[in-house]
Amino acid sequence: MTEQTRHYDFAADALFLDFDGTLVELAPQPEDVVVPPELITLLQRLHQESDGALAIVSGRPLDQLDFFLAPLRLPMAGVHGAERRTADGRIIALPVADVHHLRERLLPLVTAHPGLQLELKRGALALHYRHAPQLEQRCVETMMEALKHEPGFSMLHGKMVVEAKPHVNKGDAIAAFLREAPFQGRRPVFIGDDVTDEAGFAVAQSESMKGLGIKVGAGPSQARARVADPASVLALLRQALDAGLAGRRPREQAAG
Repeated sequence: MTEQTRHYDFAADALFLDFDGTLVELAPQPEDVVVPPELITLLQRLHQESDGALAIVSGRPLDQLDFFLAPLRLPMAGVHGAERRTADGRIIALPVADVHHLRERLLPLVTAHPGLQLELKRGALALHYRHAPQLEQRCVETMMEALKHEPGFSMLHGKMVVEAKPHVNKGDAIAAFLREAPFQGRRPVFIGDDVTDEAGFAVAQSESMKGLGIKVGAGPSQARARVADPASVLALLRQALDAGLAGRRPREQAAG
């Protein structure tokens, strides 16, 4: 664990985790990510030890997250918070704008350049240029022009992607979880890797929450702690879980 994270007990705090670039390495195509063999077991143990105060907070839709993390059915926020599954299993879907007109405005660019990919989500649309990095500026300009004619979206420029998303963010999703059991009253820790996670760091580290943001990888960030890559995230979670279990054993033995 880093010095900044050493005084946090991930089994006692509220733990929020991004998915792509945080728990799994980024892939050339969103559907090609590889879930590390130990991730499912590790998340299951952390979820149990924290009495359910663990949630995934991602730009992906809930059904994609469920597919990659099966058989787990964790609390989750998808599409940056536009859809959310609470700890008791309720699905909360916020009203969002229709993306199909926006898709039509972007389709000519994607058709002209096979290296580009459009990812359609509920209330959001991602334009990926990982296979055509030379088109970054063109993608940004085309998205900005399209959004002038399509209200109801905000633009985010992430890692090899420019996304039109609803007027909600990961910070809103984390704040909503923190108003509900079993997250309520706990200190939040949020781990993420991209610009989309900065709103989550802001909420976690706010004066009222007194939590911690952990940035994965390089780049500017307001997060107060940093780890190198997804493998380091798994190591951090594993160490924190083991430390929490070790700290509880003496108390359990004394109680027994």
